[in-house]
Amino acid sequence: MDISPNGQVRAEAWLFDLDNTLYDASTGVFDLIDERMRSFIAGFLDLDLDEAFRVQKRYFREYGTTLRGLIERHGVEPERFLEHVHDIDLAQVSKSPALDGALARLPGRKIVFTNASAGHAERIMDRLGVAHHFEGVFDIARADYTPKPEPLVYERLIGLYGLDPASTVILDDMARNLAPAAALGMTTVWVRTNYDWGREGSDGGHVHHIADNLIEWLEGAAGG
Repeated sequence: MDISPNGQVRAEAWLFDLDNTLYDASTGVFDLIDERMRSFIAGFLDLDLDEAFRVQKRYFREYGTTLRGLIERHGVEPERFLEHVHDIDLAQVSKSPALDGALARLPGRKIVFTNASAGHAERIMDRLGVAHHFEGVFDIARADYTPKPEPLVYERLIGLYGLDPASTVILDDMARNLAPAAALGMTTVWVRTNYDWGREGSDGGHVHHIADNLIEWLEGAAGG
């Protein structure tokens, strides 16, 4: 991957995380998802909401996603979980002409790489008005419910889309998810938010760039 003197990034492919990356964390969408996870666990395991929250966060830390922990520990049907947690109101996500324009000026293939479901990704992209920029969504189902940052998932995506890691840029709000990508030779961009769990591992050398504002960073990368 090349970076020109004016800061323009020349890449053949761009991998975008979805939640708190493609849309801004300030929308509060992930907070709604978080609440839905808690309510699912409470009902599925017959726990009060406080204990369900503790289970949710413990599985997130131990397994990479809450869903993976529920599959491994309790045999939950992933489709049932995903349908529940993504049944949220997306009224706070609106069309973003600025994001649409930034993506349009960004040369290269664009793919969503998410631990969420394809259906959730498609709803978000439709709300933002940017779905036409993306050739595909590599979601948690296509990863056989193995989440980032498991290295195997990145290798599977590379093989599926025929990507050259050295010419690929990946953007994610969770710094730890960038480590396997960097190890494979990708250029990484940490989309910084106010969530503590997003900062875990952010002081490592696998974080090549930091974006506090996705649109502004993309405009700079496109040379605009």
